[in-house]
Parts: sequence; C-alpha cells; structure tokens
Amino acid sequence: MFFTTLLLAVRSIARHKLRSFLTTLGIIIGVAAVVTMVTLGKATTSAVQDSIASLGTNILQVRPGQGFGRGGGGPRPPDFKPEDVAAIARQVTGVTAVAPQAQAAGTAVYNGANWSTTVNGTTLAYFDVQPWPLASGRLFTPAEEQAGKAVCLLGNTVRKNLFRDELAEGKRMRLGGISCDVVGTLSSRGQGGFGGDQDDIVIMPLKAVQRRFTGNQDIRLMLVGIDRSYESAIVQQSLGDLLRERRNITPGKDDDFNIFDTKQISDTLTGTTVLLTGIVTTVAAISLIVGGIGIMNIMLVSVTERTREIGIRLAIGAVAREVLLQFLVEAIALSCLGGVLGLLVAQGAIAGLVPIMKVKWTFDLQINIIAFVISAIIGVVFGYFPARRAAALNPIDALRHE
Repeated sequence: MFFTTLLLAVRSIARHKLRSFLTTLGIIIGVAAVVTMVTLGKATTSAVQDSIASLGTNILQVRPGQGFGRGGGGPRPPDFKPEDVAAIARQVTGVTAVAPQAQAAGTAVYNGANWSTTVNGTTLAYFDVQPWPLASGRLFTPAEEQAGKAVCLLGNTVRKNLFRDELAEGKRMRLGGISCDVVGTLSSRGQGGFGGDQDDIVIMPLKAVQRRFTGNQDIRLMLVGIDRSYESAIVQQSLGDLLRERRNITPGKDDDFNIFDTKQISDTLTGTTVLLTGIVTTVAAISLIVGGIGIMNIMLVSVTERTREIGIRLAIGAVAREVLLQFLVEAIALSCLGGVLGLLVAQGAIAGLVPIMKVKWTFDLQINIIAFVISAIIGVVFGYFPARRAAALNPIDALRHE
C-alpha cells in the first residue's frame, strides 16, 4: 500500500512540475543556506585555528606599549633591551626560552629580481619557541649568531619571487645595503592569524639586523616559550611583575608593555567565529520554516482542487487513514525533493566560495544528513494539517463539490 501511495504522490508532483518546483524553492534555499553557512563556518574556524597555531602554542608575545601600536597617545614607550631578555630567561619560572626580535623593512635583490619584505632579526631561541621546519638548507650557527654575520633564511614568498625555481641556499643576494648569504629556506606557513603573509620574511641573526639595519640594540618584540607543565596565567603574572620592576613602573600606574597569550587569542577568535556562524545559520534556517509554510499552503490548495477525487476514493472503500497517508507522503516527497536539490546547490555554492575565502573545504557528511532529515521533518509537520483535513472530508459533501 505504501508503494502505491508513494507512486500516486510522485505522479501528482510530476503533473504540476512548475508548481512543485516553486513550492520546494523555500526548502531548497533553506537547506542550501544552512549547509553552506555551517560548512564555511567550520572551514573558517579551522583556518583561524591553524593560523594561530602557526604562531606557536604556549607562547607569550611581549611588546612595548598597550597594544600592537604604542597606544594611548603620548611618548612612545621604551623598547626592551638585551638585559631584559636575559633577566626573563633567568628569573621567571616556567619559561623555556626567550626569543628577542628586531624588525626592519628591506628590499631583497637577486639577479635583477627584487622584492620588498620584512627583515626579522632574532636568535636561535626563536626556532625553539615556535618551531618552523626548514624546506632546505640549515639554520645559522651559534657562532654566526654571536658574530652578527650576514647570513639569512628566506620565507617561501621571498624565495619564489627572487629565485623562482632556482636553488636559493648557497647563493648571495643584496638585502638593503648589504650582501647576505642564503643558508636555508623555510617551509610555507601561509596567511597569519591577522591576515598577513607569514612567508614574506627574511630571518637573520639579531646582532646583524641591529648593526646593519636598526643601528641600536632595541628589541620590539619578545616571544616567550612556556613549559606545558606550568599555568600560563601564573607565568604571565610573574613576567609582568618582573618587567614592571625593570621598567621602574610604580604601583598604581599602568603597564607600558603588553603581554599576549596566543592560546587566549586562539580561543577568542575561535569563539567569535563559532558565534557568528551560529547567528548566520539561525537566520538561514528561518527560510526552512518559510518553505514549510509554502508546502502547507500548496497542499491546502491541492486538497481543495482534489476534493471530488477524495470523495470518490472514500466512497469506493478507502479509509480516512489511507487518504491522510496519501497527502502526507506527497508533502514529505515535496520536502525531500527540496532537500536533495538544496544539498546539490549547497555543494556548488561552497565550491565557488572556498577559493574566494581561501579556506580548506572538507565534505561534512553529518551536517548534510541533518539538513536532509530536517527537510523531511518539515514535510511531516507542515503536511499533516492539510492531510488531516483531506481525511476528514465527508464523502457525500466531497462528491457534491464542483
């Protein structure tokens, strides 16, 4: 009996193709919007987590000022000194390594090709705090670091723009006004957590950058690695107390430095992304309700149009339950058809948006199944009232209907 009922429902839908399509349009849009938003939201969240993870885990970023700039107006806060780095490594419990950094802008030149990039001076501790695998070559040695020798490691963006397919290590290039020996190239990291290209960088020994580019011993950033067995908040508090003491900040005055915990940044950005995804998905899900109302409306019209047909069926022996099932199956079939088409539209939309958003897309079977099941449930919920109305018709009145 169920197979016959399903066949009748399919024939009814096929008999009014345009009307059936317009009826399911709300479901199609709703399912497509929900699946697209959830899938892209997860992809964006994953991209944010990967970007923050590329900065390193269990790391504190310490900068002068109260933000990424100097903040608050007034005079610029003093930079850190090498003595501050040594004091942190020696006196703060739970610190595994401290990587000071000095940065400058420079133009890299090789065989007529040039590229404007960021020159980052640091120590070998930098690769202990946030491991960055080499694509080829080697790191600079402790002796080269101590002597401030002009050797460098190239990020993938710099390497591609200067050397193309040529081997970079062992070559000499111009960097600003100095000659620099390329000793290695770094693996690709891609976009950073705040949208910058992490591969657009040249890394040199700290003393070389201070001597050849900045002309001083100032340090604008310190990366502090934390032992995983220690609480980040406790280490952060101890670090803040030490820097206040060294920078002669009296009680009651605000810090003239800031400490960022990469884990806190990751949690904040991830939470924000998940919240926004939830809000957008909720808004998109409203169209599913609208689609359900459309199905209810067209099924009521169908009951009115087919009143005489219903009366004939009831008169020749069909029971009310069979009539109810016929119209309920028809509503569910319409809703499921909209669900399938919505899933197909969603995959096309995702495939088109992923390259634009520059995120990695993996097919999420769970959300696709959930969206389809919800579309079927909407067919049951919004199709039941019209089906019940059809089943409740009086056969004599139905036969008299014109």
